Amino acid sequence: MTAPVNVICMKWGTLYGPEYVNNLRRGVARHLGRPHRFVCFTDRAEGLDPEVEVRPIPDLGLPAGHSDRRWQKLSVFRPQLADLTGTALFLDLDLVVVGGLDPFLDLPGAFRIIRDDDLFRAKPLRRLNPSRDRFLHSVGNSSVFRFEIGAHTYILDAYLADPAAATRDYEISQQFQSAQLAAHGQLDYWPKGWCVSFKNDCVPRGLASFRADPVLPEGARIVVFAGNPKMTEVLAGQGQKWYRRIGDVGWLRRAWEG
Repeated sequence: MTAPVNVICMKWGTLYGPEYVNNLRRGVARHLGRPHRFVCFTDRAEGLDPEVEVRPIPDLGLPAGHSDRRWQKLSVFRPQLADLTGTALFLDLDLVVVGGLDPFLDLPGAFRIIRDDDLFRAKPLRRLNPSRDRFLHSVGNSSVFRFEIGAHTYILDAYLADPAAATRDYEISQQFQSAQLAAHGQLDYWPKGWCVSFKNDCVPRGLASFRADPVLPEGARIVVFAGNPKMTEVLAGQGQKWYRRIGDVGWLRRAWEG
């Protein structure tokens, strides 16, 4: 019998309530056709559904004197990750599953992630610094990534070797993570259109948003909230700007709440 795959998420602090984990788990259950475990690494298990496997947040392993936990997500690259083995699909809490997830597990490659640029509109001014532009075009957005547990310990090792330098030289952890993956020849991306930005791919652009409601692009499987507005704002009927209307999002709310 084939071992179940692992779908994992991470929740610490109070920014996201238990409903985010529960709704994410239900979305995964609806859209993943193979046996799987749904595991939440958290310091607050109150209110989580019984179907959620709860595990403590992995120790990041920071040396004495370093207490910055913004890069906590890198702890999934420990040699051992709780009692999990095999393939893991990491999902952020502020996203909505809207289509089949099995292709995320079938696609070949040692490591797969969203290309961050696929979630945003073109930034022409970035070309003024070609080397910086090339690097940023290579960065993966860590809202959705797949890896083999214990196979990418070099990412965490490189960070722990000098965390001060890492946070000095890279703006956010996904930049550092992508640089390490690229150096080891293991940085591959999801096909464009599998993971879409709510703001940039679902909401009509500019004044068109005042004439039409947000729609789900054909072929999309996951809606990601990159930048602003945040998922909490959109689901609460907020996040509008003078130049951008966010109309009816009933389809998104139904997909999130199940």
